[in-house]
Amino acid sequence: MTPATAADGTSQSLVLPASRATGCPFDPPPAYDQALRHEPVRRANLWDGTSCWLLTGYHQVRSVLGDRRFSADARVPGFPFLSPGRRELVNRTTPSFIRMDDPEHARQRRMLTGDFIIKRVDAMRPQIQQVVDDTLDRMVAKGAPADLVTDFALPVPSLVICLLLGVPYEDHEFFQRHSRTLLDLASGPEPVRASIQSLTDYLSDLTARRRRDPDDSVLGRLAQREDISLGEAASMGLLLLVAGHETTANMTALGTLALLRNPDQAALLRGEPDLAKGAVEELLRYLSIVHSGLPRVAVEDVELDGTLIRAGEGVMLMLSTANRDAGLFEDGDRLDITREARRHLAFGFGVHQCLGQPLARVELEVALRTLFGRLPGLRLAVPFEEITYRTDMAVYGVNELPVSW
Repeated sequence: MTPATAADGTSQSLVLPASRATGCPFDPPPAYDQALRHEPVRRANLWDGTSCWLLTGYHQVRSVLGDRRFSADARVPGFPFLSPGRRELVNRTTPSFIRMDDPEHARQRRMLTGDFIIKRVDAMRPQIQQVVDDTLDRMVAKGAPADLVTDFALPVPSLVICLLLGVPYEDHEFFQRHSRTLLDLASGPEPVRASIQSLTDYLSDLTARRRRDPDDSVLGRLAQREDISLGEAASMGLLLLVAGHETTANMTALGTLALLRNPDQAALLRGEPDLAKGAVEELLRYLSIVHSGLPRVAVEDVELDGTLIRAGEGVMLMLSTANRDAGLFEDGDRLDITREARRHLAFGFGVHQCLGQPLARVELEVALRTLFGRLPGLRLAVPFEEITYRTDMAVYGVNELPVSW
């Protein structure tokens, strides 16, 4: 739904999530960009007729993410949901730690921190490189044209998260299918309920087996802990499994498309592979694939830039516009892989900042450097205008990416 526009440039009404029907597919929806320019703190409506606050500026988004007066707990009255399926997801699962506040959030998060620290992830680089090389070998052997999503972008993070968690990769079609249902904002309560049950049963069984027959995987170590139940361990595993492959897969494919659409930037990366690390940061900033926003709810009255947000009022934080805010990123609508972009909020900020970001960064760096290095002739196999996008998903990306080389 596109909002009407008042004479002063402000939007008169806005229903979340906003439409991306017009404009560049790499840019935030026009309504969010308009809000950033005119009303970085404003009211918006949700699917069920309730209202919440929409925050689009970098300063405002970062402030709320770092403020403990705003809760990430979806059980708190007033928490904003983008669809009936998202509400069902919370109601039907054991809450994961990203939907908890401290101290319980911190307690569970600490159990996993050691698995995702930079030192441990760097030690995995040879394994990640091998996964990327083998996957690319299979794609090349299959021949062009190929769908970069199914032949490269999705298998790489799926294989890596399976290695880390201790999940058999031969089950990838099962967990990928149910993950898509959970992340699809158009999924109704019944499909969401069925996918939650299937994944929960699967991970509960796997965790129970790891308790009887332990190994050095993340699930194996969680299963041996006496301070959490098997249900809690399975819930943590579900979060890591779904988030651990979907986000990186979408970033890999959409990032590749953005580079192909900006051939000068692709040429820079091919000519200077050491730019890969900075290219990842800039692509994370530029694309911000958690495009539907991060939800929070105020647990106290908070004044933000002269606006009173009352306890019990929901807030949607738009990372996509915050990462384009001209106050921090000059010419932020332009992709520039030489830009210093590390201050972006693509992984969030504060105590709930993405736990898996070191792994995602390394996977993206290795995947993009290898892809553009080994296939210097990489190009789209269809016109750019024919690419379709995952606009109804909580994580933005492309449905398919036909490429040749």
